[in-house]
Amino acid sequence: MEPTGQRGRGRGIRGGAAAGVRAGQQPDWKPTGNGQGDAAGGAPATNVPAVATAPRNGAAGGGGGDARANQQVGRGALRASRYLPEVVVTRAPNAPSKQGVRGKQIVLKTNYFRLTRAENMCVFQYRIDFDPLIENVGLVCALIKTQAPVLGPYIFEGTMLFLYNKLRSEELELQVRDPRTEHLYKMKIRHAGTVDMQSTMGLMILNLMQRQAMNSLQLLVMNRHHFDPKAKISIPQYNLELYPGYITSIRQHEKDVLLCVELTHRVLRTDTVYKMLNDQRNVPGSYKENFKRTIIGSVVMCTYNSKSYKITDVDFNTTPSSSFSKKDGGSITFMQYFKDTYNVTIRDPMQPMLVSTPTMRMQRSGITTPILLVPELCRMTGITDAMRKDFNLMRSIADHTRIGADLRLERLDQFNRRLQETTACREVFNFWKTELDRRVVELPARILDSEIVMMSKEVPVGFEADWNNAFRNNQMFKSISLKRWFLVCEASKQSMVQEFITTMMKVAPPMGFQLAKPEIATVPNDSPQAYAQVLQQLVNRDPQLIMCVVSNDRADRYSAIKKKCCVDRAVPTQVIKARTIGNPRSLMTVATKVVIQLNCKLGGVPWVTRNPMKDIVILGYDVCHDARDKSKSYGAVTATMFGTDPQDPRQFSTVEHHDKGEELSNFMSATVAKVLRAYQREFGPDRLPRRFLVYRDGVGDGQLKQVVDHEVKAIKARLDAAYVDYQPHKPQLCVIVVSKRINSRLFFNGRNPPTGTVVDDVITLPERTDFFLVSQSTRQGTVSPTSYNIIFNEMGLTTDQLQTYTYRQTLMYYNWCGGVGVPAVCQYAHKLAFLVSQYIHQQPNEQLEKCLYYL
Repeated sequence: MEPTGQRGRGRGIRGGAAAGVRAGQQPDWKPTGNGQGDAAGGAPATNVPAVATAPRNGAAGGGGGDARANQQVGRGALRASRYLPEVVVTRAPNAPSKQGVRGKQIVLKTNYFRLTRAENMCVFQYRIDFDPLIENVGLVCALIKTQAPVLGPYIFEGTMLFLYNKLRSEELELQVRDPRTEHLYKMKIRHAGTVDMQSTMGLMILNLMQRQAMNSLQLLVMNRHHFDPKAKISIPQYNLELYPGYITSIRQHEKDVLLCVELTHRVLRTDTVYKMLNDQRNVPGSYKENFKRTIIGSVVMCTYNSKSYKITDVDFNTTPSSSFSKKDGGSITFMQYFKDTYNVTIRDPMQPMLVSTPTMRMQRSGITTPILLVPELCRMTGITDAMRKDFNLMRSIADHTRIGADLRLERLDQFNRRLQETTACREVFNFWKTELDRRVVELPARILDSEIVMMSKEVPVGFEADWNNAFRNNQMFKSISLKRWFLVCEASKQSMVQEFITTMMKVAPPMGFQLAKPEIATVPNDSPQAYAQVLQQLVNRDPQLIMCVVSNDRADRYSAIKKKCCVDRAVPTQVIKARTIGNPRSLMTVATKVVIQLNCKLGGVPWVTRNPMKDIVILGYDVCHDARDKSKSYGAVTATMFGTDPQDPRQFSTVEHHDKGEELSNFMSATVAKVLRAYQREFGPDRLPRRFLVYRDGVGDGQLKQVVDHEVKAIKARLDAAYVDYQPHKPQLCVIVVSKRINSRLFFNGRNPPTGTVVDDVITLPERTDFFLVSQSTRQGTVSPTSYNIIFNEMGLTTDQLQTYTYRQTLMYYNWCGGVGVPAVCQYAHKLAFLVSQYIHQQPNEQLEKCLYYL
């Protein structure tokens, strides 16, 4: 079938608790020599200033928390957004209730625990500075710990020290000694303000408190999440290690402060990047180019600080023996720096340095220059594309990481017991006057009424949202005859292909699909050039569709096929692997699914759901980064349009590329204009839709404000301009942000909830009109709900109506006879953006925009 997309500061501990510390980051550096470390000037190979980030002794001033009268925050305040997403209020003060009433009432368990805090609790905030300046945050934490008798229990983060007890003076200067070197430092402590624990900053302190408690469990911190090295799972045959861990966050929900705990796993490879570098020296060709192709885009973990970085380049002109300038003006080599700071000896002084561009999170915290890493000190993480193709390897990983609902609940209880029964953890909670419930949160939920999909007859969806067998007795809702088409394959596979064609022609008539026998064209070999040459001849014969049977999922071949038929010409294509049609036992099932796809690509409609609204456009948006040029992205918009007949959907899609940092609101505004023109082409030049429903996918919490303040306004402005002279009606816009990658989990009687389950209370957020929806089923593991945040709504629909309509949209994805995790238009947009960004790298032919050619 067609390929699918596989959509630092230091932290201190309270005095007397476990002494876990985290190492700092790389230093600021300026090249002062070549790879040999001499004083001659030498420029790095990167096209950006090769500067690594320094371990800041915390964040400089800046506001944090709520602007409450009884909260004073001075210089050195910490950004709460480091631990809490920015609160963007999208719910009007006098908005009607967001809780629906439709459906069967049930009670669910969640992966949340309730936290209760002492009322009127106040925390004192101080700023710490050292003279001389200390770049090693681990040393900073160790020095602060020596003063625990003076400070009492504390939380340290960045340059901020949070104390429950106020110090005897506003400013305090202490002399502290490095136990390793006997070097003396001045530690200056200044009162910066007080923190109201009911404020946003108070929630941040609760998150720090939770992390402090988890540090007492002797867990390993990797990228702000905690992993249990004692529970490490080794898969030696694949040189892999799995670290089970926890993702935690504390946030104010509807009525209570809740701790969310999600179980996770980190995949680490036992080999280092240095080993990979040496392996590439034995591969024919330029080892430098081979190594860059292999490592760029990978995520590595540094062994000295357990932090992960995504590699964006390799600097072969800089080595560990190169020198850089320190903040105090002195010069030091990387080798000496790592020896002094981390007590790490680098064995190969001539290896190149890895380059990592700071993430947006890092840039917001002040790290704007590239980070340099030593291959010898980096472990590979994650799994490669080649590994993903290894069925046995993926099954070995899934056996350990795919956790069922019952086992997940059991492990959540075990985690809670560890926190409750570990003395150091219990001391943390007791001191900060916080109590953690022993049981997971239970909440009310509803199962929406069972839906139907309409083919030639109505087919009940059921609570598993699965109608795979429905096409045995039903025809597709609307079929387009396929009379003129070609099938391209290698000559050696003609016998297999003929059997598949026979099977397709057997299953097509009962599905209401008229399928003529194709003309078979053979290629001399399976190279991209061979397929491109044959396709060039076939597209000139004006086919309705071309199917290509290929030997494997080789990317350059797939790219050549799609470019020829989706860019140079406008011919829908179906690419299928020979292995997929080589198993006689599954041939009927495969043929049925392929027939559905062929019908879609021609403009047919396999099924529809009940749609009570006419004159409506449902629009989905997603974006993917270009596989070849990470500075470029492709945004895809797909739209399902209805005119006066609410059971006659029309499709539209468009793709635009935009460079990194480019304002997306401009793209969204221009796309809305394209959709309106497409609507008029379909339903008449004098018609415009009454309702415009936008499902916006791919929005992180840090981007929500941008979407609310700019994208929604741009869409609204474009609609208002288009309807200025339109008399029948004005546009009614609704924008819903769709979030699939969330940590919330739901459980019903120890199992996954049935499809159609809605949650709109307890774990939702008070500043939003939001709900969770379970729209897909799974037989293995734990199902993930999807979060929907209604950020703009002038359609006049009730909560029940929007929830039900959204659920129906998840049943309209034609690549799957069942419910999917997001509305179909979002899944279509992802498929289109993935195709363009990974394979064709340019805008498709506009003549294809009316059909689902990207399935």
